[in-house]
Amino acid sequence: MDFNLTPEQRDFQDAVRRYAENELRTGARDRAHSREYPWDVARSMARQGLLGITISEANGGIGGSLMDAVIAIQTIASVCPRSADVVQAGNFGPIRVLGEYGNAMQKEKYLRPLLAGDMLISVGMTEPEAGSAVTELKTAATRDGDGWRINGSKIFTTHGPHATVILAYVRFGPGTHGIGSVLIDTKSEGVRLGKRSAFMSDEEWVEIYFDNVFVPDDMVVLGEGGFKKQIAGFNVERIGNTARSLALGRYAYEEAREWAMQRKQFGRLLCEFQGLQWKFADMRIKLDAGQLLLYRAASNADTGFPSATETAIAKAYCNQAGFDVANEALQVLGGMGYSRESLVEYCVRRCRGWMIAGGSIEILKNRIAEGVFERSFSQRPPRAE
Repeated sequence: MDFNLTPEQRDFQDAVRRYAENELRTGARDRAHSREYPWDVARSMARQGLLGITISEANGGIGGSLMDAVIAIQTIASVCPRSADVVQAGNFGPIRVLGEYGNAMQKEKYLRPLLAGDMLISVGMTEPEAGSAVTELKTAATRDGDGWRINGSKIFTTHGPHATVILAYVRFGPGTHGIGSVLIDTKSEGVRLGKRSAFMSDEEWVEIYFDNVFVPDDMVVLGEGGFKKQIAGFNVERIGNTARSLALGRYAYEEAREWAMQRKQFGRLLCEFQGLQWKFADMRIKLDAGQLLLYRAASNADTGFPSATETAIAKAYCNQAGFDVANEALQVLGGMGYSRESLVEYCVRRCRGWMIAGGSIEILKNRIAEGVFERSFSQRPPRAE
């Protein structure tokens, strides 16, 4: 059993790091504090082959593995935390579902521009009354001639204000089996964006309304019965979420470590105080443990979709570890860590959000427990006799 990266993976990591140092270090703080999507970074990454790592060459991608994408996202985050979001958007989640299940027209119209950094795709899952219980979504697809009329709304949609196209979860019929997905261009007639709001991380979101939006048959990605395939694709997004959580925790840790080796109080370096030594020991343990869980989930998936249980374990642990480490790093840096002159406070805010987004830690623990006991546990109240 080898816990080291292969020579090819190390070479790839070194190349990504050189690119990040040369192109992304300058302006990293400004990007983190901007609410706009970094389109210039997306196009630059496309030229470097960092978008579509997990997409097959036949579909215009690189044909790499999830491990390659994880290496890229973590390496980019070590230099410019905000730019890791671009790697996420170009390799994980809805773009992967489109690459796997989209038809030839959908790939030509959307996938190729997405891989060039000229478009941005978002997944529309969460609704006002369907969050963790996503199967309770109400956005409906009703047959209309050679297509469908979509009515409903989505909230908390990542990149919602900036997306070109949305992979929207819709209900074709009753029950879980009736859930599928369609592609909706955000400029389509009947699509309306609500008031822009911001999370604690400063990332913006809008409620997206679908008012009798017409979607032709060739814009259906997965019809009735497609929910399980969609969730398998969503597990890929969770891998990206997990990688960023851990990467931003590590970024904050490295900033605090450098500070502790330079900053003096009471005539001594901070690293010479045992209380801080123990903090750093705990941080290192969490980062190393999380890295192994993340690598297991990604490497066991190879170029396919990852195990739901391994992904849930990795995400639940890394979300908590990333936040804990970033929060402790902020404490070590004191006022400088709490200031926006440092990106450590940004890492804390971003990591906190990932404990909710993409499957909350509590929901993930429910999924892990089902694996432990090899049975499902409904969270709904029992039906009346």
